[in-house]
Amino acid sequence: MTTARDLMNPGAECIPAHETLDRAAEMMRELGVGALPVCGGNDRLEGIITDRDIVVKCVAAGKDPSKTTAADLATGLVWVDANATVEDALAKMEQHQIRRLPVLDDKRIVGMISEADLARSLPDAQLTSFVHAIYKA
Repeated sequence: MTTARDLMNPGAECIPAHETLDRAAEMMRELGVGALPVCGGNDRLEGIITDRDIVVKCVAAGKDPSKTTAADLATGLVWVDANATVEDALAKMEQHQIRRLPVLDDKRIVGMISEADLARSLPDAQLTSFVHAIYKA
């Protein structure tokens, strides 16, 4: 049985909830990612922010990314347990219409599942079904 842990990209780095969005953008550039999990105390997941969130919900809205925190934009407290099945992870992504899914083990983030991870791991028919479900809107 393939699990979320088998699919995920391990070692997801959190941005602390109190950090500013300009720092989040720097981290995304350094890590080569388009999304970061937002973590509060004890590395507990509070949500996720994307590069698009920073542009649309901060910069385009006239807010200052050097004063707006990750917590201000953290959305989508949706995650999957590391031992969940691939089907459970896909169902959660489809249900919430999300393209990135944090993976938790013992309430701590251990990785992220992205569309690229799915494309590398899923059979074509399963991937096609997922893509149709996510992009149907």
